[in-house]
Amino acid sequence: MKLPPLKSLPVFEAVARLNSFSQAARELAITQSAVSHQIKQLESYLGEPLFLRSGRHLQLTEEGRQYQEAVTSVLLELEKASERLLGQEKSSLRLSVYSSFAVRWLVPRLPYLQRRHPQLDLALEMSSENPVLSERVADCFITIQKTSAAFDYELLYEEQLFPVVSRDYWHRMQRELQLDSDEVRLSTADLIRYPLLSTHSIYQRTAGDWQAWFAVTGEPLPSGARLQHFSHMLLALEAARFHQGIALTNDYMLSNQKDSGDFVRLPCHAVATGDHFYFAWKQARRREAAIQLLRRWLVSQAITSGLRSG
Repeated sequence: MKLPPLKSLPVFEAVARLNSFSQAARELAITQSAVSHQIKQLESYLGEPLFLRSGRHLQLTEEGRQYQEAVTSVLLELEKASERLLGQEKSSLRLSVYSSFAVRWLVPRLPYLQRRHPQLDLALEMSSENPVLSERVADCFITIQKTSAAFDYELLYEEQLFPVVSRDYWHRMQRELQLDSDEVRLSTADLIRYPLLSTHSIYQRTAGDWQAWFAVTGEPLPSGARLQHFSHMLLALEAARFHQGIALTNDYMLSNQKDSGDFVRLPCHAVATGDHFYFAWKQARRREAAIQLLRRWLVSQAITSGLRSG
């Protein structure tokens, strides 16, 4: 069996992860010259440069990036196999998750996970965009894109948007629109009398969320509509909380009791965005108890909170 210099692999992993020779040296408790020697030895064995060096700037080459993926996976598997034999297996996972999903749905539920499964140590990695499905980023993911055939996916939620306002704002609308009953259905003409709070990040274009919502009725977004623009749904929803207009939001943003009390869902139609939220994990790690425990817990919570049907 022809193997690379094994002592150099943890050094390479640390340098690639930290993007620094000096930080890797501190983490490994060795000298920086020892780190440099191990990297040179590995590059000499492979016959390929693993890093591009420009002054103090360090960057993985394409070959280095591919090698990092393989080395990280191997070292993780070796660590877990050793822990199993020693009877010291840790149930620690890194979960990459979108910021809004984490803040409004997942984090409020973590105390239940900790009480029910105290052996699971879950670290959250915040993602504002679609994460790269790689063990360099996290062990598992909540993502809307099934981009890698090397991963398995479990559906948690099919997103739909619906209009909401603060409770005080709803009372104002009832007075001004002379609504006699909470069961009345609002028309698009009713809504455009008020400011529409728009989130750019949903459709990646200005007013894309409201354009999609009006399109369900076969109508274009009126040119005279008063729009207030926000980069993220969290910002638009907070503006609605403080009585600034009507925001489009989704189910997980209003999934805790406080938010359900602060906001009123207007009696109007909803629009499906086409985004599907999945829990994703690498197929090679599908037998890991911690990943399957987290998968089952997330699915049960999605069903309980109404994101996913039973």
